[in-house]
Amino acid sequence: MLKQNNKNIDRKLVQSFVPVNALSGDHLSTLLRDRSIEYLYKGQRLFELGENDNCNIYLLHGKIELIDLEGNVSLVSSEDASHLFPIAHYQPRRSIATAKSDCSILRFDTTVLDNMLCWDQTASCIISDIGAYRDLDEDAQWMEMLLRSNLFYKVPPTNIRNILGCFEALYMSAEDVVVRQGERGDCCYIIKEGSVDVFQSAESQGPASYVATLGVGRCFGEDALLNETLRNATVIMRENGVLMSLGKADFYKLLKQPQVESVCYSQVEEKVLSPGQWVDVRTTAEYDFGHRQGAKNLPLNVSKLKARMLDKNIPYIAYCNTGTRSEAAVWQLNEEGYNIKALRGGINGLSRDQQLDFDL
Repeated sequence: MLKQNNKNIDRKLVQSFVPVNALSGDHLSTLLRDRSIEYLYKGQRLFELGENDNCNIYLLHGKIELIDLEGNVSLVSSEDASHLFPIAHYQPRRSIATAKSDCSILRFDTTVLDNMLCWDQTASCIISDIGAYRDLDEDAQWMEMLLRSNLFYKVPPTNIRNILGCFEALYMSAEDVVVRQGERGDCCYIIKEGSVDVFQSAESQGPASYVATLGVGRCFGEDALLNETLRNATVIMRENGVLMSLGKADFYKLLKQPQVESVCYSQVEEKVLSPGQWVDVRTTAEYDFGHRQGAKNLPLNVSKLKARMLDKNIPYIAYCNTGTRSEAAVWQLNEEGYNIKALRGGINGLSRDQQLDFDL
């Protein structure tokens, strides 16, 4: 299978793929980083029946033939709307996929994609909350820029609400030195008010040259959170302002995954839930493409807004593709007083026969 670098990827086309189209611009850029277009010749096999490759594969050009366990044949063509969805992506693979013509495809790790969707959509919920409170108006800009960035992508989505509470406000004056090149760092900074100038020296003791000016919402010093490293630049306040500081110890606390109550499918079957007790937290497009009969659709990014569809006196099971988005939704809805658990491992954690219950 031949590969070509990501400079040839049509970003506009990728933005139409489901559920990639639910990502913000920053996260889409991260997802596309180091991605390559792959090419198949006519007759070349894309994947086998029963294969577990943990990938969402999208058809950019050409035609792919699918043959399932019963011998049923279907075709995915780049000329049809079906190519906007990942090719027969539930795991283990339920069909054999073969190129019926020369094809080009794009492949994403399913876990990485679901984690990004989860983070992005959980952050959107918080941004909506920020907009609803007038007393947060002065914090809105830097908070939103922080949550839209990739800086905290390693933080579990269930901890996103804790991020903002870990920052400490520092009131600075013009010409104050915030960090000095060569010093050991133990925190990062977000600019809430004012701006800073960045200077860098080629040698630790040599003269420093001006590099850039950073304004509200910009972050600096983040390497100190992830590595035992020395500051690689000197940062000086350009004017009076306010910086929000996050220490390494608090950052490591944010990386710890909290426990969310989940159940395996066999436990759910024993309880014999009614159709209306299933909650699909994927995007509306994913839900429309195939879902468990009778399941309510509460996309993660609007799950709190649509929670009125649920009854606090009834137990529910939330599901998504991998379990990541459903765990985040369960965390949010439990805080609102709803009795809901996540389906462990999501749809991809089910057997082929169990997946058939979801009409996929």
